Amino acid sequence: MFENTMEDHHFEKTDSGASITYPLQCSALRKNGYVMIRSKPCKIVEMTTSKSGKHGHAKVHLVGIDIFTNRKYEDICPSTHNMSVPLVKREDYQLADISDDGYMTLMSDNGEIREDLKVPENELGEALKLDYGKEVDLMVTVLKACGEESVIAIKTNTSLKK
Repeated sequence: MFENTMEDHHFEKTDSGASITYPLQCSALRKNGYVMIRSKPCKIVEMTTSKSGKHGHAKVHLVGIDIFTNRKYEDICPSTHNMSVPLVKREDYQLADISDDGYMTLMSDNGEIREDLKVPENELGEALKLDYGKEVDLMVTVLKACGEESVIAIKTNTSLKK
């Protein structure tokens, strides 16, 4: 009576298309966490909650710093509403070289090499070039979120010998 018709169907495999953000209720956000404010990935530096009024919800006032530009952004959201939270990945690399056009050669812990990041054009980038000129072993911390990547910190690596 029932036939197995599974072989009649063809299912396409596609990429998961992993999202760059995920929703989180505003009341669940925490200081030093991340949130999207005005479509920018920000680290929460200040967060205050007002009491609920006669006609509404408690409101959360968020102050965030853009993780790539260090610009300050603010937003107010009802505590029961969802906000977008960026998926932020942090990786450390050993700095192997800086090319004449400003691109860094970076090596990950597993030995993979990447040469697609430029030295940042700020004080951190200047310090990086200065320390690299001293032939000091350097580790750089790269933050990745929302399709952007940037070096956010440098440190001397004392465990390596040149």
